[in-house]
Amino acid sequence: MTQVLYITANPKSIESSVGHRVGQAFLKAYRQTHANDDIEEMNVYEEDFPILDGDILSAWEKIRGGIPFSEMCHVEQQKINELNQFIDRVASADKYVFVSPMWNWSIPPRLKAFIDSIVVVGKTFHYTENGPVGHLTGKKAIHIQVSGGIYSQEPFTKMDHSHPYLKQVLNIIGIQNVEVLYVEGHGINREGADEIIRKAISDAEKHAITF
Repeated sequence: MTQVLYITANPKSIESSVGHRVGQAFLKAYRQTHANDDIEEMNVYEEDFPILDGDILSAWEKIRGGIPFSEMCHVEQQKINELNQFIDRVASADKYVFVSPMWNWSIPPRLKAFIDSIVVVGKTFHYTENGPVGHLTGKKAIHIQVSGGIYSQEPFTKMDHSHPYLKQVLNIIGIQNVEVLYVEGHGINREGADEIIRKAISDAEKHAITF
């Protein structure tokens, strides 16, 4: 059975979020055309996942220094175990759907924290003389990025530090097949906003069928 992890990064309700609405349209169409797939939904603003902190960084330093795991303090052991379990949970998916708004030309902070918690040397990638090699090969992802302005086209493409960053990170951990659906312009084109959102929903449904 194909495992799909649907990841959202927005604390808003579905009713007040364009991204949630487009993402839910994607999910509905996907379920209709992939009835046998198993979908897990994860909103990083609601999910209590392990976040990198001083205890985890200290534990990693001890591991690199050759200190046995059994000699670490209980808190460090517990947090490393929880982090490893979370990484394994995320890594077990076959497909990933990311739905996120662009905030200040980048990704929301909780999505950055999520990325930092799963992009871990020895777990999802390792270094070689030729650069990093990802462990999550053979998987695919789609990123539904929402912004009130238009950043997929010139002259503002250089200001987009959201999708390019997420794509690069996914590539590093082995996910080379990364699609993107830009939902943009509804903030600067108020009169055409409804049509922009309708088209985005339609595009999301089409992406879902072939994803």
